[in-house]
Amino acid sequence: MIEIKKTIIPALATTAVLLVTGIILSSATSACDRETDNRDIQPKELYTVSPEVPREIIFAGEKIQLTLQNRHERMDREIMSFTYSHINTMLQIKRANRLFPIVEPILKECGVPDDFKYLMIIESNGDIEARSPAGAGGLWQFLEKTGREYGLEVNKEIDERYNIEKATRAACGYLKESYAIYGDWITVAASYNTGRTNVNKRIEGQKEKKAINLHLLPETSRYIFRLLAAKTIFTNPQKYGFRLRNSDLYPLIVHKSIVRIDSAVANWGVFAKENGTTYLQLREANPWIRSTSLTNKNRKVYDVKIPDTGAQEYNPQQTKPHCNSWVTE
Repeated sequence: MIEIKKTIIPALATTAVLLVTGIILSSATSACDRETDNRDIQPKELYTVSPEVPREIIFAGEKIQLTLQNRHERMDREIMSFTYSHINTMLQIKRANRLFPIVEPILKECGVPDDFKYLMIIESNGDIEARSPAGAGGLWQFLEKTGREYGLEVNKEIDERYNIEKATRAACGYLKESYAIYGDWITVAASYNTGRTNVNKRIEGQKEKKAINLHLLPETSRYIFRLLAAKTIFTNPQKYGFRLRNSDLYPLIVHKSIVRIDSAVANWGVFAKENGTTYLQLREANPWIRSTSLTNKNRKVYDVKIPDTGAQEYNPQQTKPHCNSWVTE
């Protein structure tokens, strides 16, 4: 009898374990099936899809074919990046509504293709106060040294890298100089990212004249296709899932007047009060002001925008889209 019990008890224990395991697995399988069933009935619009890559794009007047394998896949990556970086892309479009009316006439006046407004977007996301870890600042992301080389004042009191008009003209200076060297606007864009020395080295080493055909640093390789992707998205945001109303866009801010100064300013806060505004509003209208005072030993002339406090009252219903294709209404 003792021997029989030794045989039966382990067998019963094994059977019990198998039964419990079977129940657990059955429950897990049922739960998995239920999740699968739930996924099957999700609305189609919640699916993640790969956005369409155009077969070609016209940039700065040149038609660029995107059907080659390496071009298609590089463009695909950047369009996906824009499409699924929802916050950044939304902000870029909203900010562009305020910035493009200022930047476009300057590009035209300077003889730089209008499409380079998208280079400004990919440089700074359209953030006037943008500053990189390397110290590049403003919409066009000039380093201090480069900014000074192109006529911008950069010091603790004044930093014209944050002056929209002056920084745009400085960027145009660089872009036109590069075009005189390369005769190709995409190569000009590549040089803006990585520098002319690097581009020249790769042109010489690879015996190719255009950056789109060069083996570049990964960052610069992405940069030129990010530029093309930005134009693609901005041309038709709705196609890539971005649905904005007029009221979603940031309006162009009208300034009441411009005060020209050629002397020191003891305190910008006092200056602001004397002109019917606050230091905060004055700084927002003139982001190139970087201190609470101005020494101005050389008596340089500065044009200071005085904001219209009435125009600063946010009224989304009166906002007009700079580009009708950006909005759904």
